[in-house]
Order: sequence, then C-alpha cells, then structure tokens
Amino acid sequence: MNKSQAPSSNTQAPMARSRSPRGIGGWSLVFLWSLGFGFWSFTQAAQTNLNGRTFTLPDGFTVELAASAPLVNRPISIAFDERGRLYATDSSGSSEKGPTQYERKDHRIVRLEDTTGSGVFDKSVVFADKLMFPEGAMFYEGSLYVAAPPQIWKLSDTDGDGVADQREVWHDGKTLTGCANDLHGPYLGPDGWFYWCKGAFAEQRYTLANGKPFVTRASHIFRARPDGTGIEPVLTGGMDNPVGVAFHSTGERFLSCTFVQPGGGKRDGLLHAVYGGVYGKEQSALDGHPRTGELMPVMTHMGAAAPCGLTTYRSHVFGVDWADNLLACYFNLHKVVRHELIPDGATFKTKDTDLLASTDVDYHPTDVLEDADGSILIVDTGGWYKICCPTSQLAKPDVLGAIYRVRKIGHPKREDPRGLKLNWPALKPADLAKFLSDDRLYVRQHAIHELGKRGDPAVPVLRESVLKGSAIDTRRDAVWALSRISGPAAREAVRTALNDTDSSVRHAALHVVSVWRDTNAVGRVQSAVESPSPALARVAAEALGRIYATNAVAALLTAADRSRANAATMSEAQRVLWHSLTYAVIELAAAEAVGAQLTARGPTAATLIALAHSGAAGLKSETVIPLLHSRDPVVKQTALWIASQRPEWGKRLAATFYGDLSQEALPKPEPAAMAALLAAFAKSLEVQETLASLVVEANIPRDSRLIALRAMAAAGLKETPAAWLGGVTRLLTGEEGEVLREAVATARTFTLPKQGHGEFLKALQEVGKLEVAPPEVRLDALVAAGGLASVSAPLFTFLRANLETARPMLTRSAASKVLAKAKLTDAQRLALADTMKSISPLDAPKLLPVFDKSPSEELGLKLVASLKDSTGLRGLRVDLLKPLLTKYPKSVQDAGAELLTVLNADAAKQRAHLEELAPTLRDGDVRRGHQLFSSQKAACSMCHTIGYLGGKLGPDLTRIGQVRTEMDLLESIVYPSASFVRSYEPFTVVVKGGEDVTGIVRKDAPDEVVLANGPETEVRIARADVVEMRPGKVSLMPDGLEQALTRQELADLLAFLKASK
Repeated sequence: MNKSQAPSSNTQAPMARSRSPRGIGGWSLVFLWSLGFGFWSFTQAAQTNLNGRTFTLPDGFTVELAASAPLVNRPISIAFDERGRLYATDSSGSSEKGPTQYERKDHRIVRLEDTTGSGVFDKSVVFADKLMFPEGAMFYEGSLYVAAPPQIWKLSDTDGDGVADQREVWHDGKTLTGCANDLHGPYLGPDGWFYWCKGAFAEQRYTLANGKPFVTRASHIFRARPDGTGIEPVLTGGMDNPVGVAFHSTGERFLSCTFVQPGGGKRDGLLHAVYGGVYGKEQSALDGHPRTGELMPVMTHMGAAAPCGLTTYRSHVFGVDWADNLLACYFNLHKVVRHELIPDGATFKTKDTDLLASTDVDYHPTDVLEDADGSILIVDTGGWYKICCPTSQLAKPDVLGAIYRVRKIGHPKREDPRGLKLNWPALKPADLAKFLSDDRLYVRQHAIHELGKRGDPAVPVLRESVLKGSAIDTRRDAVWALSRISGPAAREAVRTALNDTDSSVRHAALHVVSVWRDTNAVGRVQSAVESPSPALARVAAEALGRIYATNAVAALLTAADRSRANAATMSEAQRVLWHSLTYAVIELAAAEAVGAQLTARGPTAATLIALAHSGAAGLKSETVIPLLHSRDPVVKQTALWIASQRPEWGKRLAATFYGDLSQEALPKPEPAAMAALLAAFAKSLEVQETLASLVVEANIPRDSRLIALRAMAAAGLKETPAAWLGGVTRLLTGEEGEVLREAVATARTFTLPKQGHGEFLKALQEVGKLEVAPPEVRLDALVAAGGLASVSAPLFTFLRANLETARPMLTRSAASKVLAKAKLTDAQRLALADTMKSISPLDAPKLLPVFDKSPSEELGLKLVASLKDSTGLRGLRVDLLKPLLTKYPKSVQDAGAELLTVLNADAAKQRAHLEELAPTLRDGDVRRGHQLFSSQKAACSMCHTIGYLGGKLGPDLTRIGQVRTEMDLLESIVYPSASFVRSYEPFTVVVKGGEDVTGIVRKDAPDEVVLANGPETEVRIARADVVEMRPGKVSLMPDGLEQALTRQELADLLAFLKASK
C-alpha cells in the first residue's frame, strides 16, 4: 500500500466474510419442489442488457459493470483492503491440469481502485504475478491471503508501491491433484479464526493442538488462528470439491460444495457445516473418522450446479429481510442465488431466489462480495475454465470475464462508508466501542478488529458493552471482539454474555466458549443444553464436548434421547441436534461414564454410538448383537449400523445370522439390509462359511438362499472363497428359476483364485448351453465363464442371433463379450465378419478382438468389405481399427485405408458435424424421449439415473437440462469421449502379469483398487498387482448411439434431457 496516500490510520483491518444479525423476511410466492429440494421463491424480474449479455434480476435492482478488461481479464476471487481497493485473482486462461499449472505459475493478482467514487474501478496494478492457480482471496492485517494449491500464501506490499514484495507460505497442504481442488480459501470467521477447505482425496498429515496426529484423505473445513497455530478440522466429507465458507451472525458456518450427495438431482449445494459432522458422499476416504451414524443432511440441493463463491449479506441496505441471507455463485447454472435462511430447529432451511442470472453460457459467476455501501460485487470469470468441468469442455480463454455491481435502485449514497476519515490508531477502546453501534457495516467490522488488537485494555469496555449495550448487534459484536483477545479477563467477559436476554448473543458466546475451550464456563454451558431453543442446545453440546466436561455425559445423553422422541427416522433438524449431542459424548471419551449410563438407562442410540467410539474398553459384541432383534426400531437400526462397522465381530454374528436365516418361522429383517450387513462381514471366515451353508443346505428357505447369494455378490472379496465356489456350483447344476438367475448374477461378481475353479467354470458353461433357460441368464453365465475353448454349432447360432440390432443392448453386449473371448474356428470368424455388415455401432468395438486371431487375407478382406457398408463403422475409432489391420497382409491394409480415412475426423470435423446435426433435431417429443431413455434400444437408464430410477455407472442426469446446453448434450451423445464428468473419468489400470483394465474408479484404497467397468460389474485389483494407473481417454459410454437411433428418436431423447431440470 502507498503509505503516503493512506488516511491518518496505518493499521490494516480485515475485510472478510463475517455476518450481522436480523430477521428473515419472505417473498410472496413460494413453490415447494416436489422432490424435496427446498423452497424456491419467484419474484417479478427485470431484464437488462449489459456488456453483451442479457441479465435477469429482481425488480427494484440494477446491475452495472464495475471492472473489465484490460483492468482485469478473467477474475476468479475478490477481497477488499481497508481502503476499499479490490484485489482480484486473475487467471491466465490456462486450463491445464494442476501439476502442469504448478510448473507454469502463470496466473496473477491485480489491485483495482475506484479513484472517482463512482463504483466503477478505473485503475489497476499487478499486485503479484507468477502464481499457481489461485482459489480464494482474503485481506487481513496488511496482507492478502490466497489459496494456490498446495499452499496458502501470505502476500504483502511492505514498501507501498502496490506490488507484493514479500511472499510467505502461511499453510502448506503438501498435496496437489489433477483437478487442483485441494485448497480453497481462506475465510475469516467472526471469531477471528481463519477457515479454509481441503478438497480432493490426497492424504494430508497434521499435528493437532492436543499433540495427536491427524491423517486424512477426506475433504474438510479446517481452521487455525491467524498465526497458523491451533489447526483443527471442523467438518469432514466425502465430497470432491468444498469451495466457499460463509458465516451467520451467530457464528454458524455454511459451505458450498460439489458432489455432496450424488443421485436424484441432489448432487451439489449448500451445507450447514456443523462441527464434527461427516457429510456425503459415502466413500473410503471417510473410513476412520468418528461419526454419529449415517451421513449428515444437506441443507440446500441445487443439482449439478458447481457452487463457487459464497458470502453472507450483512447490512440492511437491501432491506432488513436481507441480513444473514446467503449469496451463492453457481458456475453451471450461470447465476447468483439469494438463499434466505429459515431457522428449522437446530439447523436451517432456505428459500431461494435468483439474484443475477443470465442465459449466456459463458457467464460463469465464481465469487460474490458485499461492498461497504451495501451493493454486491459479482465476479464473472468468463469462458476460460474447463479443468475437470464437463460443462466447459470447449475452453474459451478469449471470452473474458468481468466484475458486476448490483445495487438497490434509489438507495442514497452513504458518506464515508469505510470510516476512512477516522484516525483509528488514535481512538481509545471506549471510543472504538461506540462504533460497534454504527450502522456502517465496514466501520463496525473495523472496530471489532481494532478492539481485538488492543487486547486486555479493551476488555473492560467490551464487558460493559456486553452487559449494558442497548442494541443486540452491539452486544453480539462485543462478543466477537472478545473472541479475538486471549487471556482470562476476555474469557470471563464472554461468560457474562451467556446470560444475555437475546438468544443470538448467547449463541455467539457459546461459540466463543467452544473455540477457546473455556473450562470455567462448564456450569452455564451445561444448563444451555436444556434450552428450549434447539439451536442453543446444539452449540452448547458442541462446547461441552470441546471443553471435556465429562460430568455432562448424563445430561448430554438425556438430551440426545429426548431429541429423537423414539422416532425410527429423524428429520433433518432432529438429526443435526442429535449429532451434536452425541458427538459431544464421543469427544469426551468417557467410556466408563457412558457405560454406567448404558447400565442405568438401557440401550439407546446415542449411548451405543458413543460407546462404539470408545476403543477396546467400549462397546462389546455381546451388548450389541442381541439388539439386532430389538423391538425398538431406533435401537435396532443403530445396532445394525454399529455391527456393520465391526468386522471383528464376525464369529459371533455368524451364529446369529445362521439362526435367523435357517428357520422359516423366524422373523427376518428387510432382505436388502440383511444382505448388506452380511456382505459387510464377509471377510470373516465364520461368516463366509455361514453364507456357504445357507446356499447349499437343503432345508434353507428360498428367500434366505437369495439373501446369501446377494451378500456374496456385494462382498467384494479380493479372492472368492472355495466354499462359495462350491456352493454356487451346486446351485448352477441343480436349480432353476430365480435361484438360478441369482446364482449366475453372483457368479459374475466372483474374483477367481488361480486354481481350483474348473468345476465352477464348467457349470457356468453348461448353464450357457441350457436351451430352456432364459437367454439373458445363459449369456450372463457364459460371460462369467470367461473364454470358451470351443463353441458348438448350436451355441454359435444362439450367440450370433443375439447380436441382432433388435435385441436389447445388454443382450447384444453380453453376446459380443462371449464371442470376443471364445476360441472360434475359421468358418465361425468368417461368419462373424459377414455379421459385421449389420452390427450395431455400440457393439462393433466389442467384436473386433474376434478378428485379432488368425489374420488371414480372406478374413481381412471380408471384414473390410462388411464394414464399408455397415452402420457399425461409426462405433469404431482409428486407434482401435488401425492396429488390427496392421496384423493382416498388405492387401487388407490397402483395402482398409479408406475406412481409416473416414474415421479420422478431428475435433473441428466433430464440431462441424454437431453444428450440422443440431438444426435437424428441433421437433423432439419429451414423452417419447422419456420412453426411449428407459427402453432397451437406447438403454440409457442402465447406466444413468433420472430421479430415483436408473443405473449408477454414469452420472446422474436428473437435472442435466439445467446445467448443460443443447450442444453439450448432443456432443455427449454423439461423441461421449469428448468430455468426462468429474468422478466419472475412466482410468486404465495396468495389472501385473495380466490385461489392462479400464473403468471408473469406485475405490482407490491402500489395499485395492475397484473399477466399475459395466452397468452391473466391478473389477477388484489388489494394490500389489497394480503396475500403473493412468487416466483413460475413452468413455465407457460407447460411440455410435447416433447411428443406432433415427433422427426423430435422437431429437426426442435430446428434448427429454433438455427438459430434465
């Protein structure tokens, strides 16, 4: 900063995202989404054209251009310093993967100034250059803090020339993954702590304040003091990309993130980030983290929205009902949304209204920030970004971004909104305290910061403000100032706020007690657990756990039991309160006290879960296993969940399972839940033997036999036990109907040992020859049997018939797999070459391995001739066909050269084809498209979900029409390998001594890798057998769907996907 231009102050107050209070208002029209996505509020809206784009915003508001090129080109995140200069991280336009960007470091930060006071920035200087991809900005105490994975940097201008001459690493996460989503932030909490997000799933290691090591692959919100000490996790999650953190005036946290709960259109959104909570998605990175049961609920679902920047509106400039509203940027939805927070027990619901939206696909909001005058700055990063982003695969670095300002029409201009005319260093604590009642937001924030810096001398006046302040805001802000002061006097002053008449002041005080672990507050905090306010009871419970109030175990457990009200299932509000009460008991680690409560009150869900986290001295199998038959649905559900986490209980559970399932008269649990529980214990030798017995013993009820088979299929063992092979072999040779079908389906999931499976494979082959069996069962059996040593004439006829395009896609696919691996005669290969004339584009690539063997001139010429007139040619690629043709004589290669020329279409030709195709697909019918989506012809629903129905191999498409343009959707159908949705990228694993395996990574753990390579199939590979793991270039979705459908069908399918919002 240029010190000569500074006001009389030379101090640097933080300009970060903390909140103010106030009530929640409402719009008049409210729509409740039928699938439970929350309240969506519709208001009258105005349209305006600006900067070449059409924007929609609520009536009574206006939008203007605040900054654009050449001052800033592709802004990402923004932050103000205390003088009102705006720091904008500015992308170079590079969309390379993280490691490449780390080597190049070609991004920058610019400092923008509005020298005229008009609200339009007119001056720019490069504050810092040669930076890694920046993913956050926060100004604090004269320095700009920026997350640039793998570090958070502290950038300072010490000589006032506008350029950062001092660069320090404030935090080093030490991990950088391909998508570079390892870090976002930091964000300043109202408590004075720095918060930031860890994403991706690379392992990070820390030493916590208590000296204990913390090793994690999961996603987190972390926090630490401004000096970097006291680091601790606040939230844990299985989501890929946690991004923005914002705070309620009471200190409650909110997180914008992607992939919080895949499925049903509920993929991205906002979380109420409750301390100790474990959030979705469910995956192995969560293993080992303490949790209070199933994943915590998501506050607001937005579909595949790609949430980015998040802030809390703090002033009253837009109206009293705007205070404490969340403002969130949605990259994929091309809009910023206002989320009104509506208290719901211990958590919140939201009422959602568009603030600034555009139909322009290159408008991508990435950050939002309230200015000192109450207007809102919105960052549009432009069209450059495509890193791991399926909606932006066409990078457009030439489409530059901008910063927009949204104002309320008619709001008068405020004099000195930042307090720049004040001589802050000269103000005494008593003078500073007066500004806690100022109606200028940034002045109040500056006063809080200055009072915190003054330390103990400021405590008496702050204590007086807490006790005698007439305004609720003043008393609460005094608490936040005290949070930034260490020492017993500040802690005692905060404790006085625990008796405040206003619940929001008490809430803030409980938060401060929690972060400081103030043990002297235990008595008053414990009484707050009994508060009729669920929100206060929740934060009080959080505090009790953190201050190790072991004498509070009984009170916490009583409150937890009361919060569930003996309900088998909890509402989201109940779940949040119950979590905090139970998690507090877990943190207390008081196994003896919890055990005494178990004896005194009997088993309850909270008591059981708390003991389950107490280590060896905690919960015993003899306590839990009998509860699997409890008549209390809550206790039974809890016992099932705890048992599923304890594979070492397998021996005792095996006897219980056998007793439950071997007798027809005994009541049985829900079959799917029982199969899942058995699968969870399948590593236990005793449970393996029990499952084998349930499969083969003659007196076992049919339904129990089916449960056992499904448990085997879901077990996912690295090597299938011999007893299972023997049991399933017996079923394959002696059963029919549903049991035979289930036995074959189970057989397909087995990972065979190197020896001792001959009879098993023979039995599968015999099922494949069984003409009375359904065709799909025969084909599944043959696929499971692997390569056939020979194919009889009747069987070859059967397989060839099932390649006909009229057959279901999965049927054709299975027949192709069997033939591709079978040892065929020359005559059979020639017959299949003839079949290639009418082969589906989806199946042509699967049959190519047939022609890899015995490459004679006759076979090659027949294959080339068939493909020249075949629609199946569109399903092939040069990289598949060219290596095959090189194995044939030169005459075949010459004949096939024309085929390679046809296939060798580059990206420009693909784009041209799409642009030519799109206008012919205007008259699609949504209802017909829905039928086609679910039909065997397109078979989309085998891999994709719409709503609650469909497969899980590919991305959920419930809201795909909301986030993908028509051209995006068409490209994904015609050229599925052009882009990949994050977490659905194909990977190729090179296996030691075996074939390469390609699929979508379902598990990447220290002991094994699991790849999904089909709608219902997975491949498990021991980590020791993995030679290399590399990103794949070819989608599991086959090419050629365009050729398999008529133009009308393609138009109908496109219309249906566009309507899926």
